[in-house]
Amino acid sequence: MSFWKIFFKNTSDMNWQTNIELENTENILLVKHLENEGQYLDIYFSIDDDINLYDLEKLCDSVGWVRRPLKKVKMAIDHSFLTICLFYKSCQKKNLIGFARVTSDNSFNATIWDVVIHPKFQGKGLGKVLMDQVIKQLRYSDISTITLFADPQVVSFYRNLGFITDPDGVKGMFWYPL
Repeated sequence: MSFWKIFFKNTSDMNWQTNIELENTENILLVKHLENEGQYLDIYFSIDDDINLYDLEKLCDSVGWVRRPLKKVKMAIDHSFLTICLFYKSCQKKNLIGFARVTSDNSFNATIWDVVIHPKFQGKGLGKVLMDQVIKQLRYSDISTITLFADPQVVSFYRNLGFITDPDGVKGMFWYPL
């Protein structure tokens, strides 16, 4: 399994202001009338750690991720600095179509994990919209060093969002049990 550790290029000319405070928020309209498979859907996001784990598991299954024990997923979410969900509503039910979570030292550094968009909604700009919201929330919290881990096939996606690989020769290291 290979990953790239990627750093966000912190440029002072970027305006990352947001009027959404880093608190539990629900049902913030993000994209109005997104066309998807002949339907027009309103896409919402929420900053919320009360996530339906079975819906998240189905979302991760849809992109072929290896299943993880739900108890550990719940623990990871509970200990995350930020979780953001993208969803649309049908019959008053939230349909989870995107997710990202962030860990942080709450001062200087944050790492983005588990960024996922349902395959039926990929290629519509929702990954970029999701990442924009993650970065806005982190910049709102005055986090200046933002990293993420990405599979090699999606590195170019993150590069287009302003992330760079190995700035100043910094190399990530991993320890795995044998």
